[in-house]
Formats: sequence, C-alpha cells, structure tokens
Amino acid sequence: MSQPTQHVLLIAPVMDALQQQLDAHYTVHRLYQQPDAAAWLAENGANVGAVVTRGDVGVTSAVLENLSQVGVIAIFGVGTDAVDLEYARRRHIAVTVTAGALTDDVADLAFGLLLSSARQLCLGDRFVREGRWLQESPALATQVSRKRIGIFGMGNIGRAIARRASGFDMDIYYTDRQADNTLPYHWCDDVLSLAQRSDFFVVAVSGGKESQGIVNREVFQVLPVHALVINIARGSIINEPDLIAALQNGDIAGAGLDVFVDEPNVPAEFIGMDNVVLQPHVASATHETRQRMSHIVFENVQAYFNGQPLPHRIN
Repeated sequence: MSQPTQHVLLIAPVMDALQQQLDAHYTVHRLYQQPDAAAWLAENGANVGAVVTRGDVGVTSAVLENLSQVGVIAIFGVGTDAVDLEYARRRHIAVTVTAGALTDDVADLAFGLLLSSARQLCLGDRFVREGRWLQESPALATQVSRKRIGIFGMGNIGRAIARRASGFDMDIYYTDRQADNTLPYHWCDDVLSLAQRSDFFVVAVSGGKESQGIVNREVFQVLPVHALVINIARGSIINEPDLIAALQNGDIAGAGLDVFVDEPNVPAEFIGMDNVVLQPHVASATHETRQRMSHIVFENVQAYFNGQPLPHRIN
C-alpha cells in the first residue's frame, strides 16, 4: 500500500490553533477560499489525502468524487448528517468525529436554555436594564426543580443532560431507538408518548434524514400547554413553521433554541417572541472544549498519515 499523499483539504474555517497545527505538518488547501472550487478540485483533487471539516458543514459527495486518494474525513464536531456515510463506506473513506469532547458543554447549555426559559432570565435582565423595576414588579416565572423532563435522544449528550436534571430532582423520561435497562429513567415508546409526559422537552437526538422534521405539529399538540421546548441538537429536527405556529397559538409556553434550519438566518417570528431564548449555535463554544476538539481532529489526521488506527473513527 502506497503512503497517502500529505495534502489536507479544509472545507470550512476551524479554530486558528488547529489550522496552524495542520499548516505546520501538512500541505493545507482551503476550499472555501477558492474563487472557483470546482475548477480547483478538478485540477488538484487527486492530491488530497485527508479532508477536515465542521459538523455543521460536512462535505458533499460531489466534492469527494474529485478526491480519488482521500482516506479520511475528520469532522470538527459530532454531527455526521452533512456527510453521506454510506458513500464514504463504499469508498472506504474513514470518518472521525470529536465525540466526548463537547458532551459537557452541550449539556450545560441545554440546561442553561432550560433555566433561562423557565426562570425568564433574559427578560429579567432586560427588566432591570430598562429601569422597569423602579416602577413595577416582574412577572412570575416557572419552577424547574421536581418537574418532568423529557429527553429525546439518550446518547452521550442526552445522558449528561439527564445527570444534570437529577441534580434538580426532576422526573426524567426519555426515548431513543431502544430502551437501555441500565438507566434509572422512565422509558417512553415514542416521541409522542414522551411529549405527553414532558414539562420540559429537550431535543438531543442526532440529526439526519431519519430525524428531519420529526418534532412537528403532532408533538406540539400533545405537549402540555405549559411545556418548554429546548433544542441543542440540529435545527432540522424541529419543523420550524410548526414550532412557530405552536408558540403563536399558545399550544406550548416557550422555547430555548441554539440551532436553526437555515443558520445563521433565524426566522423573524422567533426574534419577535419574548418567550423564546435564542443562541447562535454555541453549545460547544468554550475555549476548553474547542481546544480539545482541535486536538482530536489533528490526532485523527496524524494517525491516518502515519498509518495508525484512527482513535475516533465511527465507520
């Protein structure tokens, strides 16, 4: 087997430290800087041995078609919905993610959105800054402790959210592809039965074709009217028009959203609602976690070029 070519194709910008580390060891090409990406790929694609990309961007099969020597796709993130895994399997292209590095941060933000939505932290901050406290009392908020939380997706992040919920003495329900009898939580057969039992409905399931739009009008209709919806997974999992309608009609009480279908374009309806807390897809955006993610990406690229087993391969 010939030594893979030491050229890396960077699909989208990543942390400066990671880019500098890749630059120091390999020949790095930045596809996002090419004025004519198709022409560049046609002329240079055969030299590329590794692809580095972000989870929210991925890499298209059309790009990979031009990379005859590529052997690994190293994803900065845990989302694989923007990569055709079946195509990668057929081409024998390894796919790696930064699993584990961002679990705590994403779970922290999920609970931050839950608390902010329930206790109206953003409204309270504005209430003080606008001087309204001098003339009136703030509105009452919603208790979090000892309430029911429904977690849709009990992977690493879902489990971390559940552990945090247990600290608030919450009654924890969940659904996923299958029940895990080792977990001390209440299993629900499907997303609708989970929604019926949720004061707080947290979306933590993986994105992709299987989950696209699965949290929709049916779910919002069976949620209690006082329920809050939290999404730190992928914007595509929630049918946004259905969520907007549910909020406008009072079918649910509010939402906390870190992800959207067409980022960074957030629907104006969300922006105009006081009962929706918005974040710019920053669940893993801490110095510590992004450094760990960068290290994992480089570790996988280095292992591939050195002919070693890939430590974070998923396929």
